[in-house]
Amino acid sequence: MTLGEIMTARVVTVEFDDSLATVKEIFDSLRFHHLLVIGSDKKLCGVISDRDLLRAISPYVGTPSETARDSATLKKRAHQIMTRSPLALHAEASLEDAIQLLLEHRVSCIPIVDEGFRAVGIVSWRDIVRSLSGSPGT
Repeated sequence: MTLGEIMTARVVTVEFDDSLATVKEIFDSLRFHHLLVIGSDKKLCGVISDRDLLRAISPYVGTPSETARDSATLKKRAHQIMTRSPLALHAEASLEDAIQLLLEHRVSCIPIVDEGFRAVGIVSWRDIVRSLSGSPGT
């Protein structure tokens, strides 16, 4: 089985200089846990997890206790919190390649890229477990 067969092809990306307010809005409105960060050349340059975002913004954002200092954390940029130079694989890579990479590097997703290092999909632990269990995707 190849990663192209199990990857989530609906890739949502943000740009290098997008604000954390934009990142938060995407995570709040969609049901997934990772965003891919692309540069001006459309090549993959980073990954942001929902946990990265939670660590970077004030816990008081969106609450009655929010201050100007709290809301200022949303002005940070994607490149300030992303994991740089992410590990990536091609769609032709095997399920075993992905599992090995996830275990060795303790990451929770693997971007799938084309020959030009442009994102074409993403594989997470959930995709792998779903493929091994025979369950259909969501």
